[in-house]
Amino acid sequence: MYNGIGLETARGSGTNGYVTRNLSFIKKHRDRVDYKSEEEVKKLEQSLVKQPNLDILQHERKRKVELKCMEMQELMEEQGYSKEEIEGKVSVFRKMLMEKEGVSDSAVEKDEFGRPM
Repeated sequence: MYNGIGLETARGSGTNGYVTRNLSFIKKHRDRVDYKSEEEVKKLEQSLVKQPNLDILQHERKRKVELKCMEMQELMEEQGYSKEEIEGKVSVFRKMLMEKEGVSDSAVEKDEFGRPM
């Protein structure tokens, strides 16, 4: 027996006498009320309200523009326009929508494959 815990001897107990701690025991803690100052409360509230990521918003705008361009392209294909005529009108329509939405095509220079340099 160590520190008053366990068996005096392991003889006849069917165990090896090794004492383990009870992992299912939950200690009671006193609930300490921690009052925060007004500055700390405001700081915590500001950390909870995050500003949206500008790159994600920009991407959403670009997706909307491309969706409208694809719809126009499909409509023109159904009406029987030629490929060159469709590409020209869709590119003009895309530029017009980009200017209207305030979406810049890209601030980074790209190579001939569209990859940023």
